[in-house]
Amino acid sequence: MLDFRMDTFLAVCRHRNYTRAAEELNITQPAVTQHIQYLQSYYGVKLFSYQNKRLALTEEGELLRNAALCMLHDEEKLKRDVKDLRLGRRSIRFGATLTIGEYLLPERLAAYMKRNPRVDVHMLVENTQILLRMINDGELDFAVVEGYFRKSEYDYIIWSQEPYVCVCAAAHPLAQAAPRPLSALFGENLILRNQGSGSRDVLERVLEERNHHVGDFRHIVEISDLFVIKELVKADCGITFLYRKAVEKELAEGSLCQVALTDFQISHEFTFLWRKNSAFEAELRETSRALWTP
Repeated sequence: MLDFRMDTFLAVCRHRNYTRAAEELNITQPAVTQHIQYLQSYYGVKLFSYQNKRLALTEEGELLRNAALCMLHDEEKLKRDVKDLRLGRRSIRFGATLTIGEYLLPERLAAYMKRNPRVDVHMLVENTQILLRMINDGELDFAVVEGYFRKSEYDYIIWSQEPYVCVCAAAHPLAQAAPRPLSALFGENLILRNQGSGSRDVLERVLEERNHHVGDFRHIVEISDLFVIKELVKADCGITFLYRKAVEKELAEGSLCQVALTDFQISHEFTFLWRKNSAFEAELRETSRALWTP
């Protein structure tokens, strides 16, 4: 069982503020200070320091945070597993980002469920950042994501490298145009996922590497749903960037076309991940293998 003072420590890590941590935990600020002082005394290190008047983790504090998050994740999973054992069942609880959840996993998950009919499956489709937070909080055993994550905090298995492309309506002039640089598209309306989405992160990072920003496009339309994004692009309301896996059907039938670009040949990893150093690593690796097997 995770020590209550470790819960306080993780709350301070989240907020980087003693007062907000106290409010979240419904305890007094002096109690928060006392808990942190106890941990610092117990481990013989300083866990926080102030940088530019903002509370920051020390190197030792970061090490403790990662260990505490792993313990929290494993404790919550263990509680679920013990309950399942008592009820004579087994379950997996995981998350997937939108492209993976809608276009990669269904066929593989169906095969897994047929091979494992007694396993209860709980899958949540959300953006990368929310899934990482839920893993940290122990709400999910693992996740399959397309977005960026801190590899120092998670163990992971790369499932695939997926092409990331720009598409437009079949009637759009870009559909039959000669290849052009990415910057030549800035006069177009850009339709993209909301912030926190893995597919949006890929585009933002590519633009940032070239000293550009999504705001360089003529207009920005943010939509959380991939189906709606594709329908708007089909209606020639703008262009979008997403994984080819999400538009294979539309490209094949000709309702969408890939925009030819001279300087945009991008692929990105689809990754199965869990908290680093988990006691359940062997089980999670086996689950990854079982899910990836068609």
